[in-house]
Amino acid sequence: MHTSSNASRRNFLQQTALASASFLSAEQFLTNTETSEQTTIPSNPDRKRVLRIAHFTDVHVQPERGAAEGMTACLRHIHAQTDKPDLLLNGGDSIMDALEQNEARTQLQWDMFFETLKRENKTPIKHCIGNHDVWGWLQDKSGAKGNEQRYGKKWAVEVLGLPHRYYSFAQAGWHFIVLDSTQSRGNAGYEARLDSEQYEWLRGELATIKPTTPILVLSHIPILSMTSAFFLRKPDQNSDWTIQRNLMHSDGLQIQQLFRKYPNVKVCLSGHTHLVDRLDYTGVTYFCNGAVSGAWWKGAWQECEPGYAMVNLYNDGTFDREYCTYGWKPRE
Repeated sequence: MHTSSNASRRNFLQQTALASASFLSAEQFLTNTETSEQTTIPSNPDRKRVLRIAHFTDVHVQPERGAAEGMTACLRHIHAQTDKPDLLLNGGDSIMDALEQNEARTQLQWDMFFETLKRENKTPIKHCIGNHDVWGWLQDKSGAKGNEQRYGKKWAVEVLGLPHRYYSFAQAGWHFIVLDSTQSRGNAGYEARLDSEQYEWLRGELATIKPTTPILVLSHIPILSMTSAFFLRKPDQNSDWTIQRNLMHSDGLQIQQLFRKYPNVKVCLSGHTHLVDRLDYTGVTYFCNGAVSGAWWKGAWQECEPGYAMVNLYNDGTFDREYCTYGWKPRE
């Protein structure tokens, strides 16, 4: 790390130490909680909750605008819940950006993320790679050459401790599939889809799971989403709506058709749009769960305040979702 980055890191540590001392208590934070849409579940006397998840996504931590303070506030709010989570799912875009940043700036952001996480979180956590977690793809801005040891997704896989850029795990009678939504378009950026290797893995993975085992799919970019389709772009001059290939999976219908073969695929969680929505289609519910950073630490993004989702999973394959804001106000 360059000398200037070391100075920035020391400044960050000093600022967050002071911020931690001046934060409201967890109980005070909870008085600021607001919630939106909660799924209504049919009555089932035999239904039991088996897992409670905090899904937080799009933290976009950076040295500016008090982002580390905001991340701290969010984690404290999660852990101050009376009904505490058993598991945290990080939906990606953990850092503000690595696509366009040099190695020193990227290192500084990852240091901030993990120093904050280590200090504030003791709950088991699983991670997903977001597009902004990928280092150096925009080489004309990042200065990367493409042959660096940590180029692309390698850095994120390493620091997040992932078994692979996509993977699965089982817990509490549910099966979890974590996807890698982001594929390179060179200096043109990225697009949202599964590469052929990952799609074949997904097909094989679904085929091995017992039909009685409910499945949750986590991706950074939505597979299907109303906000991606209608709230992030305006109609063109012909009044036609278009969806950019980096806002929603361009192979979303292909994935959806694959899911139709497996009725035990129950729910998909995503972030990326920084908005909250729900789409129910052919037996699968797609939840887009806002952003911890809101409008990239500048307050609310459109109608969505900074927040996270609490998701309850039940033994009969049902679930519910609640979006929680944590009272964060933007810093200068």
